[in-house]
Amino acid sequence: MPTPQDCHINLRGLPFHYRDWGGRGRPILLLHGLASTCHIWDLVAPRLAADFRIAALDQRGHGQSAQVDAGYDFATVLADAAAFIGHLELQRPLIVGHSWGADVALELAAAHPDLVSGLIFVDGGTIDISNRPGWTLEQARQEMAPPIFTGFTPAMMRERVESSGRFGPNPSPTVVAAVLANFRVLDDGTIQSNLRRENHLRIIDALWEHRPSELYPKLQCPTLLLPARQSVPDAIDRRLRREESIAQAEALLPRAKTVWLENSIHDVPLQRPALVADTIREHIQTGFFDN
Repeated sequence: MPTPQDCHINLRGLPFHYRDWGGRGRPILLLHGLASTCHIWDLVAPRLAADFRIAALDQRGHGQSAQVDAGYDFATVLADAAAFIGHLELQRPLIVGHSWGADVALELAAAHPDLVSGLIFVDGGTIDISNRPGWTLEQARQEMAPPIFTGFTPAMMRERVESSGRFGPNPSPTVVAAVLANFRVLDDGTIQSNLRRENHLRIIDALWEHRPSELYPKLQCPTLLLPARQSVPDAIDRRLRREESIAQAEALLPRAKTVWLENSIHDVPLQRPALVADTIREHIQTGFFDN
């Protein structure tokens, strides 16, 4: 397995961190989701770097990148990603986005179709939260707000991950480290999310204004949808909303294909990295993203 380089650069006047996995061939940019980091890809990236050029970015406010209290609207965040593509001189990369990262990828491809050759949405990119019946922005802010881990230590978080069962009975050290990377350790030995709570809420506000259905027809590149689905169904309303959002995306996207990742949780890049990497590789090698 290749070993990544942890790199620090300045983009648009702010410091950013990314993991450069190297590799040759078609370039792929990996974007994490809300309150996550580039480490969500630590088990997927090395599997892809055998065949492709791979880089994973910590987006603003996340991980080791700029801790600022502005710029969480999509126009600013996608401009960060565009600047990163230019910095690395990635020639029309595929953009793989997980969760909110897929929404960033969608906004980027709609605004700058010349920069992107294809999109891959890993359990994201299809939810219009303001279209949920009966929901208000305040309700969205309450339900989507981050958990509060006041008083948690790294050891307590590690035990939580290992005992949750979400990643199997014995999650690997890489999985545990990827979860812990979402937090910083304070002087008193407790942890705090890298993404400040107020900035988390700013991203929710941006998602409220985000309209995927209006962006889909603007795309000029193929889109591979990889929604996660568990064998035990979600609540009926949640399951129906998800299936409806995927059906709408398929209907409106100029060229799209859906592959349901069965028996998978939302954090499927950590839970089933081989499935994610193999599905991406298969669709690249069979020409789905060829124009």
